[in-house]
Amino acid sequence: MSTTYLEAIRQGLWEEMERDPNVFLIGEDIGVYGGAFKVTDGFYEHFGEKRVVDTPISEAAIVGAAIGASYMGLRPVAEMQFADFITCAFDQIVNFAAKSRYRWGAAVPIVVRAPSGGGIHGGPFHSQNPEMWFVRTPGLKVVAPATAYDAKGLIKSAIRDNDPVLFFEHKGLYRRIKEDLPAGEYTVPIGKAKVVRKGGHLSIVTYGAMVWTALEAADQLAGEGISAEVVDLRTLLPLDRETVCASVKKTSKVLILHEDTRTGGMAGELAASISESVFEYLDAPIVRVTAPDTPVPYSPPLEDAFLPNTAKVVEKARWLYRY
Repeated sequence: MSTTYLEAIRQGLWEEMERDPNVFLIGEDIGVYGGAFKVTDGFYEHFGEKRVVDTPISEAAIVGAAIGASYMGLRPVAEMQFADFITCAFDQIVNFAAKSRYRWGAAVPIVVRAPSGGGIHGGPFHSQNPEMWFVRTPGLKVVAPATAYDAKGLIKSAIRDNDPVLFFEHKGLYRRIKEDLPAGEYTVPIGKAKVVRKGGHLSIVTYGAMVWTALEAADQLAGEGISAEVVDLRTLLPLDRETVCASVKKTSKVLILHEDTRTGGMAGELAASISESVFEYLDAPIVRVTAPDTPVPYSPPLEDAFLPNTAKVVEKARWLYRY
């Protein structure tokens, strides 16, 4: 039976709570209500109030409590109802969780779940992609799965990790993406990218919901005789630069795609890495397709214009191919 991206995360959380009694959930409306997106629906009834903890509306308190619990041997999974509100817990994440091991050798095995991304007409406070605020913070791990398989395997790996992991779930994928998952237990390693479509003329490097945009673009390009390889980063920190560079060495042309805004985005970091490592293999400039440097519009037509899409990727890929 096909499993949605949302259900895959549910399964991963449930299996880890069954496996390890030290795992617990903490966040706003995750218990009795079952979560804003119903990811934790039924958890409160099965695991009880001590392991599914409803909190006041205070992201700083949620993450602070999670850090304290982790010091005492527990493995908390904290939910930000929307990724945008993670700013309220910024100090706890970047100055306490991220630096704890460096300062005095203490592990902080917490996961912060962050439903992110646009396409739902949620406006500028419910649609952001804030991953790069954390990618530049040593001591954190940042994960952004695109598929149901990876969402389940990576949430399990994140919970088992002894360092703080930020787990960005794209809201637009929750019920749109479905696939058959293995019957047995599995995990997906943090820090390893995946080539999800092989090609020879150019590489498209991306992550999150944009993986599906890249695959749609690759299908369209294939009809025009252009073979595009698609690389899904899966993890943004640590970043698998080796897989990216291997793809670029193979195709000699690269388009980097992300839903996040342009300046300071992952595309710039990857472009620098590619230039440093495999410059002699490049046959064309490195191309970026991203959102513009504006807040996410609330108006549906404006949001559609703001977000990268298949047509924009195809247009840039054609230019890159002809270069």
